[in-house]
Amino acid sequence: MQSAVKATLSPDFAVDRDWWRGAVIYQIYPRSYQDSNGDGIGDLRGIIGRLPYIAALGVDAIWISPFFKSPMKDFGYDVSDYCDVDPMFGTLADFDALTAEAHRLGLKVMIDEVLSHTADIHPWFKESRSSRTNPKADWYVWADARPDGTPPNNWLSIFGGSAWQWDTSRQQYYLHNFLAEQPDLNFHSRAVQDALLDVTRFWLERGVDGFRLDTINFYFHSQGLEDNPPLPPEQRNDQTAPSVNPYNYQDHLYDKSRPENLGFLERFRALLDEYPATAAVGEVGDSQRGLEVVAAYTAGSKRVHMCYSFDFLAPEKISAAKVRSVLEAFGEVASDGWSCWAFSNHDVMRTASRWAAGEADQTAYLKVISALLMSLRGSVCIYQGEELGLGEAELQFEDLQDPYGIRFWPEFKGRDGCRTPMVWNGADGNGGFSTAKPWLPVPAKHLSQAVDVQQGDDNSLLEHYRRFLAFRRLYPALAKGEIEFIESQGDTVAFTRREGNEQIVCAFNLGSRPAEVNLGGRSLQPLPGHGFSGQTDAGSIRLGGYGAWFGRID
Repeated sequence: MQSAVKATLSPDFAVDRDWWRGAVIYQIYPRSYQDSNGDGIGDLRGIIGRLPYIAALGVDAIWISPFFKSPMKDFGYDVSDYCDVDPMFGTLADFDALTAEAHRLGLKVMIDEVLSHTADIHPWFKESRSSRTNPKADWYVWADARPDGTPPNNWLSIFGGSAWQWDTSRQQYYLHNFLAEQPDLNFHSRAVQDALLDVTRFWLERGVDGFRLDTINFYFHSQGLEDNPPLPPEQRNDQTAPSVNPYNYQDHLYDKSRPENLGFLERFRALLDEYPATAAVGEVGDSQRGLEVVAAYTAGSKRVHMCYSFDFLAPEKISAAKVRSVLEAFGEVASDGWSCWAFSNHDVMRTASRWAAGEADQTAYLKVISALLMSLRGSVCIYQGEELGLGEAELQFEDLQDPYGIRFWPEFKGRDGCRTPMVWNGADGNGGFSTAKPWLPVPAKHLSQAVDVQQGDDNSLLEHYRRFLAFRRLYPALAKGEIEFIESQGDTVAFTRREGNEQIVCAFNLGSRPAEVNLGGRSLQPLPGHGFSGQTDAGSIRLGGYGAWFGRID
């Protein structure tokens, strides 16, 4: 492991240990953000050049998807060296420069830690597979074949097929919850935990402010290797895996979301607490018990700070009823926990295509649901390009890079459609992303939504994001306050956010027709600056189609 060098510039705001509570985090997929050297792939230097844009947007932090050394079978989520930058993205010096510049601009830096598995070319796995007696023999999950040569149990990989791969060196199977080239680490080994905590310390010493923990509920498996029971068809859903994937046919009791994980998360949190103002957000992929897992992982102050599940990342369209049911369910099971809400990320179809496609005014719809997202109790993740309203790219099979999409084509087209390059310049065929052919094509229709096209247009989605984030910063209740729902009907959702003596009523109409929310005779003081034009009259809020209203209870 290379020695870590502390960042030379520490943010002045580091004394706020609670910065993450209610923070807005902007996710950067580095391959697709900005290419600085003309090879068609985004890089760290490209991100540095665009940090002023992100700071001007008004977010609190950035989360950078993996940039570590990797064979790129899963585009960086297969790590071969946790403590170095892949040359396609730059160098450790580039990362240090990025961190320093982000801190200068008032942005926190979070990086993606992929701890559940490594690449199969990682030195740890090479040693582990070399024999059954080497020092790292138990660093991965190995098991003998059944008497008939078949895998040890029925566990399935999210990327298709058995979760077990035969290894001729050890003449055993190893576990891989994702690609066969991504063997799972054995968290039952204390040495594995120690090594991963050392990796975490390496980046903390470099000055990062936190981590996004990939597949956090996949760290532990049941050592009994019991078969997962079948899941009745009526209980299946496509929150974690697409509906065409037989992964959804099992109740994943034994291959993930194990109680042993809580002990490791407490060790992880204890390490983070050695560094002022650091935080972690965990990705919970569990279609049956997602909120319960989030509750367990974020309870109190000894595990991770916050988690997100897939409640609002699934294909099912958001609705007023679902917003209330999810938030109230979370409040019941995790009264002292904290969630990080997202409507999109690098793994799911873009919101403009997933939810807005059938709406009468797609831009107005995207404005109101983004304002809703940024008003919920919890922290917020915004995926790059959502502030522009980019839709899912329609790619040809020959353009696909994602092994997930190639495996399940054409019913599931994979994740490439949400990973196409960011568009900065509408007059440039590559959207200002690169001077070379991009690693994924830039859709022509994205060019009309480029940053330079929307910038300065008060009616654009980009300026809406800037305006609403500035509005949100004025009222601490919108970031950290408690939430209490107000009875409403149809497509309307309304609630009160309360922090100290500050009480703010938020009302949203997710439908295209005018609607009304009854306030029970209460009189409120409207708040300006958010860009919506709802009105109050005789103790009720009148909302236009895709409208919103915000007011203070005096």
